Amino acid sequence: QVQVVESGGGLVQAGDSLRLACAASGRRISAMSWFRRAPGKERRLVAHINLNTDNTNYGDDVKGRFVISKDNAKNTVYLQMNSLKAEDTAVYYCAVRETRQPGAKYSAREEYEYDYWGQGTQVTVSS
Repeated sequence: QVQVVESGGGLVQAGDSLRLACAASGRRISAMSWFRRAPGKERRLVAHINLNTDNTNYGDDVKGRFVISKDNAKNTVYLQMNSLKAEDTAVYYCAVRETRQPGAKYSAREEYEYDYWGQGTQVTVSS
């Protein structure tokens, strides 16, 4: 069983920066992502990183402002959020994808592609 622990949420003002961290236990992790659910909206991909290839993907609304990075030795990913806007207010969830057979493809944008989820951390941006 993989445990997923998020940290770093909080209340900030528009234009500020914030960094989230997600640590996952387990040795068969191939990718980790951040999703978010804003009030009244569906949960959507924010950023994804493949731990083996370093390939990254971002949601269109955060490109150029958010950066996802990783520390493989710690099975930890970070989400650096810059130039925060009120519309970034949401609960942010870390998602973990276990290793699949070689060549297995995935989009990284669908919740069903992930095996474990964190409990979520609230990010509130005041305007």
